[in-house]
Amino acid sequence: MASYNVPKLAPGEIHREEEAIRRSRFIVSIARVKGTEQAKTFIERIRAEHPDATHNCWAFQAGPAGNTAFAGCSDDGEPKGTAGRPMLTVLLHCGVGEIAAVVTRYFGGTLLGTGGLVHAYQGMVKKGLETLPVTERIETACIELQMEPRFYEHAASVIARHEGAVLSRSFSADVVLTVEAAQTKVQDLVQELQKISAGRIRVRPLDGAS
Repeated sequence: MASYNVPKLAPGEIHREEEAIRRSRFIVSIARVKGTEQAKTFIERIRAEHPDATHNCWAFQAGPAGNTAFAGCSDDGEPKGTAGRPMLTVLLHCGVGEIAAVVTRYFGGTLLGTGGLVHAYQGMVKKGLETLPVTERIETACIELQMEPRFYEHAASVIARHEGAVLSRSFSADVVLTVEAAQTKVQDLVQELQKISAGRIRVRPLDGAS
């Protein structure tokens, strides 16, 4: 997948919605997370904010949209399958990646039943998603370019034309550039660089795609 939507939230920023359902207070907290460690840190943060809550049920999908490789969920004491899994189902099908949601419940004295719990927890995640700001995340790749100084100005122009970003520059006998660009543009960028230099610009793929 070349691109997908992610929460448009700054690091540490939380998006929240709240609703009373049959006397219980439900609060959904949503954050952008990259990887399971960030997801777990976010979940623990919400637990610490609501230590007296009846439940802090959670789900996260911390990779590309719809990908289950970095997904997890928990009912946190609610009947099995009534909270975490329904929440995760919503996240996996919402088209947004790198996302975690915690639904905090303060019990109000009225039992909701199995179906009512599923509806409440899924509904809170959907409610949060309805107002969640999102932005497109584009997969990028990093490459290292090594060239004679005479090619530098022309190469810089080609990089800019393909919307690449020069992350670092080194000037010695040769010029060495670390360049980041959208994965969908890297091949055309490299081909044009080879064309303008008759194959004299050396290209090395790097780890560090975003």
